[in-house]
Amino acid sequence: MAMGKKLQSYSSDINVTPMVDVMLVLLIIFMVITPMLQHGANINLARTKNPVPMEDADKEDAVLISVTADNKIYFDVTQVTEAELTTKVSDRLSSRADKKIYIKADGRSTYGTVVQVVDDVRAAGVDQVGLLTEQITAANQNKPPATTPQ
Repeated sequence: MAMGKKLQSYSSDINVTPMVDVMLVLLIIFMVITPMLQHGANINLARTKNPVPMEDADKEDAVLISVTADNKIYFDVTQVTEAELTTKVSDRLSSRADKKIYIKADGRSTYGTVVQVVDDVRAAGVDQVGLLTEQITAANQNKPPATTPQ
């Protein structure tokens, strides 16, 4: 009697389930982390045709002041009043040689509030003030700025 050889069959299919699981976890992590990377309050910037590039505004130690559509003022991520703004700015910049501040104003905020913020920043001894805007591109050229119900 001959000994029977048992034939083994191998599956050549690739199991992609673990890779899909890893990719979904990475996608969720990036979706959660990405909004946290933005500095300051979330606002719709005013749009201009020829903005001046300000790469320093994206640095980790950049000082940002945001003016929202409802004229609330944020110093980094903390809401402040106009009276508190000058002291907070002077306290933050007292030990720095580069006295530069960036202001992000919503396109729907009032002109008077933005001017008052600039005046308060200048009163704190700031040398340079940068007003951050968004460049008008072909994609958003015909789109009107977002409005809020009044």
